[in-house]
Amino acid sequence: MTTHALPVEGSCLCGEVRFRVTGRFITAGYCHCTHCQKRTGTGASIQGRVERTDLELQAGAELLKAFVPPAGGRPKVFCTGCGSHLFSGDLSADAEVAIRLGAFDGPIDVTPAFHMFVRSAPAWAPVPDDGLVRYDTAPAA
Repeated sequence: MTTHALPVEGSCLCGEVRFRVTGRFITAGYCHCTHCQKRTGTGASIQGRVERTDLELQAGAELLKAFVPPAGGRPKVFCTGCGSHLFSGDLSADAEVAIRLGAFDGPIDVTPAFHMFVRSAPAWAPVPDDGLVRYDTAPAA
């Protein structure tokens, strides 16, 4: 899935939170769930999953805050300085975490493999007919 040189680095909008990914992405895909719509203000979010141990926080850990949706879902981790949404998952406990692909500082060679929660896609942002696998909800683990 990943063919670029490692590590790859990323940051939040204000640049105070910096991170590095030292391992290959497990998968990447688009999420059309209502949590992602509310969190981003868009119709979908694109992220890649990595082993938690392959994500290194380089700076700004003290600026990170997690919102845990009360109705379920993974923690959504963001920078309290600029509001950039960076990660999903428990950064201290989960085996895998998701990273928003737009948070990387330069090009990365990651190919999305799927669309999930397509049943939640809004009419104003339909899921494109791009040949990727589609899931009504989350892919089976």
